[in-house]
Amino acid sequence: MKLSVKSDYAARAVLGLAKRFEQTVTVRAEDLAASQGIPVNYLVQILIELKSKQIVKSQRGKDGGYLLARSPAEITLGDVLRAVHGEIFDTPALSDPQCAPELREAWKRLKKAFEGSADAVTFQQLVEAGEGKEKMYYI
Repeated sequence: MKLSVKSDYAARAVLGLAKRFEQTVTVRAEDLAASQGIPVNYLVQILIELKSKQIVKSQRGKDGGYLLARSPAEITLGDVLRAVHGEIFDTPALSDPQCAPELREAWKRLKKAFEGSADAVTFQQLVEAGEGKEKMYYI
């Protein structure tokens, strides 16, 4: 399975917003793009998709920008992948009557494992993992 750059950029954007969640301040798309290494025009498109799935919300005006629509503990990597791609794991074999039943069952197991793994990772966990690395120092 190969995930797109869009998946990576969407996850980076949500992580960038998750790191600022406690501050409850909006982040301009330009600032988020710069901090996460994402082309701003592409990020705006991704943010629109994330907004339509209630992962991020926007605020207009002078202090406008984006912030998470809910806590990072309530947003999973699976949520973000589904927001930008629909099904996380999809293969035509799952509904193809010509596919051997044993192979179709293997595809179902793989789909369940992948989705379960993606849904087990919250952005709160990612924020905390990053904070742990920032506190480390090397001699």
